[in-house]
Amino acid sequence: MRVGAHVSVAGGLLEGVIHARAAGCEAAQIFPKNPRRWDAPQRPLAEEQAFRVGCIEAGVTPVFSHATYLINPGTADEALWSRSCRALSDEILRAEGIGASGLVMHLGTRASPDTQGCVRRVVETALRGYSIAGTVAVPLLIENAAGAGSQFGSRLDEVTSCLLALREAGVPAGICIDTCHAFAAGVDLRGEEGWSTLAAHLDATCGAGSVALIHANDSKGCLGCKHDRHEWIGDGQIGEPGFLAMFAAARLAGAAAIVEMPGDPLVKDSENVSRLKRLRDGAGGAADPLPSPS
Repeated sequence: MRVGAHVSVAGGLLEGVIHARAAGCEAAQIFPKNPRRWDAPQRPLAEEQAFRVGCIEAGVTPVFSHATYLINPGTADEALWSRSCRALSDEILRAEGIGASGLVMHLGTRASPDTQGCVRRVVETALRGYSIAGTVAVPLLIENAAGAGSQFGSRLDEVTSCLLALREAGVPAGICIDTCHAFAAGVDLRGEEGWSTLAAHLDATCGAGSVALIHANDSKGCLGCKHDRHEWIGDGQIGEPGFLAMFAAARLAGAAAIVEMPGDPLVKDSENVSRLKRLRDGAGGAADPLPSPS
């Protein structure tokens, strides 16, 4: 399992490559534009190509793109839904431009109390977004939610139902599991049993290799709290044993693990990438306790 971080490209795409290399990343995730805005200038083709080459030369692969938080595929508001479709098409093209291995998208709010009604709305959004973009080269990776408010996608059956429906509709799709979100939604990932059960369920339901990406984030909140509050690896409620068990889950070996932590960018990314690598490389035997941040 390759390990990396969500890195900023606020100073340009190549700044993301420099940051990823400095943090010891083997993989990376970026927001190709401001995640809290609908629109942004298109990046020059030469900048996108330089980013792709830079990542390969730095050994930072795969790279994932994360869609704006504003996209709400489950909304019942027609104006917001139409804007979400256009924004998704833009994100698809940006992801393709940087050579992303997948585009991560949240499932938004519930369009109806009926799960299948929500699933149909998500599929409609994806089909519309890919149609506007005119390409299906980049897989859509649906991310699970923590379960606060009217969020859709906090239950595994909601995520898997969306995945299967997207594939049936011809949309290339996979899963992004956020460990903090899953734990906050009640999935106990503190040990081997929880990870084995999760991986086996996803394989049986969606097929082997459906999990392309793991957002490896510890949780400040307790099991089932529904609070999306990330903590540094080993310092939260999932803890070091939980991430050791993640690496020991052979069914997930093909996924990449990306950290999304609060704190000073280079310090938090370097430290948490280092912690994950150490757990991964020591998964076959006993590991010393993780150091606390200074």
